[in-house]
Amino acid sequence: MTTEQIKALGPAFTSFLGSFFGCFVTRTTFKHVSAYCRGLLSDLPRKSVEPIALAGGSVVRTLQEVLTHHRWDHGLMRDEIQRRIVREHLPAPGGGPGTADGLGVVGIIDETSVAKKGDKTPGVQHQYCGASGKEDNCLVTVHLAIACDEFRALLDSDLYLPETTWHEDRPRCREAHIPDTVVYRAKWRIGIEQVKRAMANGVRFDWITFDEGYGGKPPFLYELDALGQIYVGEVPPQFRCWPTLPPYQSLQAPFAAKRVDNAAIWGKPFLRQPWQRLGLKRQSVGPQQWEVKAAQVWLQTPVINPRNQCRPTARTYWLIVARNVATAEIKYFVSNAPPKTNLKKLLRAAFCRWGIEHLFRVAKSEIGLGHYEGRSYQGLMRHMTLCKLMLLFVAEETTRLREKKSRIVGADDGADGAGVEHAVPLLAGATLQMFAN
Repeated sequence: MTTEQIKALGPAFTSFLGSFFGCFVTRTTFKHVSAYCRGLLSDLPRKSVEPIALAGGSVVRTLQEVLTHHRWDHGLMRDEIQRRIVREHLPAPGGGPGTADGLGVVGIIDETSVAKKGDKTPGVQHQYCGASGKEDNCLVTVHLAIACDEFRALLDSDLYLPETTWHEDRPRCREAHIPDTVVYRAKWRIGIEQVKRAMANGVRFDWITFDEGYGGKPPFLYELDALGQIYVGEVPPQFRCWPTLPPYQSLQAPFAAKRVDNAAIWGKPFLRQPWQRLGLKRQSVGPQQWEVKAAQVWLQTPVINPRNQCRPTARTYWLIVARNVATAEIKYFVSNAPPKTNLKKLLRAAFCRWGIEHLFRVAKSEIGLGHYEGRSYQGLMRHMTLCKLMLLFVAEETTRLREKKSRIVGADDGADGAGVEHAVPLLAGATLQMFAN
């Protein structure tokens, strides 16, 4: 970054944060939150309350209370983040100019985990931890992200509250200041609620994508259907469908729904279908070649009683099987997109999901998403909200610098310009000058 760009960050940050002043009751609280946000943008190795307070000259206890007890509306801030993204970064609904990549607006539902040593952090328990790749003491949070061309941001975040160790132990919940209204919800239900909130704030997704942990839950897919939302998401090999309609409903094996891994091999629509080779660009691992087969299949209707569990859906869905040419890895995807949808477009939308993993890495390593060390549910939620806010600030500054570079170099489309992963360290290195006054 140039000296002029660094100098411009201070006023840009002040203006950006000032647009969220309506979320606060007093100027004092707003001032302390501003200091906390500066800490999240800094180059501190640990971005929890104590190191941020000590580095910024604040009282540790005061900054703790700003997260846990001061009156300000982090729910409103989340909503304002979403509305700002709609106003500033998304194409106009219905007849807008569209997007450069042709995919439009993609919503991504995924979860992330943070290992913890103690047992006081809200939601912590011994469970699978994606960060370590094994069963570990950790907390899990569910997130909704958005991708539109080069723009990436987190829209929403929620704590996954384990059922037996937390939901059923209300005294433990109250000790962590978890309201009685916050109860156990399956992760897919959290994802649906996040999509509904975003839609209520004006976000219109052209696609929703997710991994097999969500795609493997048929009620999740039918909820998206009910919202009128197009999706393409991964499903596990044991997910069931009918590649051809059975002659009649029966519990006998020949007429039952088939596993998608078997249907993709032996189902009539797939049996003699040749593989199509498609090349896809991946942000973190480079271009990949995939061999693909796809066909329309029928899914199982939601199970109301055992007699209904073998009934096919009234409409067909896409079943896509994709095989990585280099590694032989096989993935299965289901989509409710129209039957004439371009197959490569479907697969590109499906693979957008890996973008959130990259966003998580940036949020954790550079913004401090997983650095919260308190024992308060409200503190955790506010920390995650402020991390989303700072990611948005960085994304906006990245977009501005990319557009400026594109104008300067003319033919350069800005693809090699600073991405979020580059912009955050640059901002961190510039923090002392940025807030010197």
